[in-house]
Amino acid sequence: MRLAFMGSPDFAVPALRALHGAGHEIAAVYCQPPRPAGRGHRETPCPVHRVALELGLPVRTPARLRREAAEHAAFAALGLDAAVVAAYGLILPRPMLDAPRRGCLNIHASLLPRWRGAAPIQAAILAGDAETGVTIMRMEEGLDTGPMLLKAAVPIGPRSTTPELHDALAALGARLILEALETDPPATPQPAEGATYAPKLGKEDGRLDWRQDAAALDRRVRALNPWPGTFFDHAGERIRVLEAEPVPGAGRPGEVLDGAATIACGGGALRLLRLQRPGRAPLPAAAFLRGFPLPPGTLLAPCPSTP
Repeated sequence: MRLAFMGSPDFAVPALRALHGAGHEIAAVYCQPPRPAGRGHRETPCPVHRVALELGLPVRTPARLRREAAEHAAFAALGLDAAVVAAYGLILPRPMLDAPRRGCLNIHASLLPRWRGAAPIQAAILAGDAETGVTIMRMEEGLDTGPMLLKAAVPIGPRSTTPELHDALAALGARLILEALETDPPATPQPAEGATYAPKLGKEDGRLDWRQDAAALDRRVRALNPWPGTFFDHAGERIRVLEAEPVPGAGRPGEVLDGAATIACGGGALRLLRLQRPGRAPLPAAAFLRGFPLPPGTLLAPCPSTP
């Protein structure tokens, strides 16, 4: 089948490799343009771009697509059977959605209509969902509203993290897109009820508010690492919390309860297991505390507006 592949981050790489390995003709790979990265701010291609070059596939990196008639025409001229889209990063306008014979098929990392939007994996963990999954959807102009072709679920365990689910869902998406292209299953409209949205995350989403209960804060740590990362501010430094667990405990929200970095929350307590100071390496809590003590009785501010 003659395809275009449209994706940018690591999540999309297994699908690109699977499509290439299955013998599909990939006429073009679309991804985000190279961005400055690292200390030298050198222009760096995204993961899909690097893999496409490794596989010898032609790459296109338009900065925008909306109102770009030349891009629309070039896409239509590819003569595609279908386009496969996985975390591409640009919204496809109607002329591009309509160009492939079988449309544009999206690999979305949730069980639609739950968690439409930019951060479905993180949202599922934050909400305490028991499962998530992948939906193969035929794209339309709405945000993740198109009809569904295939679905498969993955359980979310009590200690599941975003990186673990990311890798499992990326592999599942690669398998499902091959099945969808081979079998051409009938499309099922998404139900109107049950739709939820997972907005794009920002750095402040990672701030730990000790007034929340420990279970919610534990989910935040598991959901938001490595990006945007969870943190609290203390003694003029922003301390990243890379790993934690909820434990029994009571005290004022933000109070350090013992010498093992156990922090009282709005309900229960959160034991900090791995932390990182700015510009330093991540450390287990015991080693971290030797260089940055948090004596019992110390009160960490719940949020910026609280002294």
